[in-house]
Amino acid sequence: MTGAVPSFFVYGEQDRPLDVGFMHVETVMARQSLHLGAVKAHKHDHLSQITYWLRGNGRYFYEDRSLDFLAPAVSFMPSGVVHGFKVEPAVSDAIVVSIADDALLAIQAQTILPLDAPLVVAGLSGHPGWSGLDGIMRRIEAEYRESRPGADRTLPALVAVALTDIARLAREAPGRAPPAGPATLARQFRGLVDRQFRENRRIEYYVENLGTTAHLLARASQDTFGLAPKEFINQRRMLEAKRLLLFTVRSVEDIAYELGLKDAAYFSRFFKAYAGLPPSQWRASHLNQEETPAEL
Repeated sequence: MTGAVPSFFVYGEQDRPLDVGFMHVETVMARQSLHLGAVKAHKHDHLSQITYWLRGNGRYFYEDRSLDFLAPAVSFMPSGVVHGFKVEPAVSDAIVVSIADDALLAIQAQTILPLDAPLVVAGLSGHPGWSGLDGIMRRIEAEYRESRPGADRTLPALVAVALTDIARLAREAPGRAPPAGPATLARQFRGLVDRQFRENRRIEYYVENLGTTAHLLARASQDTFGLAPKEFINQRRMLEAKRLLLFTVRSVEDIAYELGLKDAAYFSRFFKAYAGLPPSQWRASHLNQEETPAEL
């Protein structure tokens, strides 16, 4: 199934590379002309999403699971998870926060919600947790829409609070569908890569530790992320390299060592193959660019 599922940047827009730290916020009905309330099965290979339903009702589906909901309701979909929903557009709307994988990695330590599994929470309409989440999500939408000063700092912090509020609600809400489905192996692989990519592990290490086969791992990675396992590991190493180049003053040699590439010359060739520039030139060009609110 997943091999034929389209991958979007945001719904209806062709997938494309994301800037480091990218976030995007809009309402579901801002794209009503594209979906008319029926968002077909799709995925985002490099974006995770929070969708908070302000009003309305409908059916949410992801992987091989589905759940009927009545607002308030909220979902968290990691990148690569196939999902969609059907609602009545005249009475329904939601705030959608899309977060690039590298930005989510920076937020991970600030929240108690596991970020490697999909989650839908509905029910307990009178629970005080919903009012707290409502306030945070509306604040996120306003910060982004109005491009308020300092939004590049407040948005990640607010997203971390929203994710923790979702985790707290999930512990009590009866309408929580358990994570399952064909992308489970891919999510486990991603988690292991996040922990081990600095160690230059061979693919056999991942196969053995995940209790799978090379064929099944390759198929899961390709179907979910659109990348072969080795390429996925290289992309993860590139994300870390860009973060260290942009947000630290560490030397290229030091960054190469941090990434498990003991030879700085090899790291430069590796980086240039993916980014088009050697790391020192890439750093200089990006530090000279002005940040825009849409690229926080």
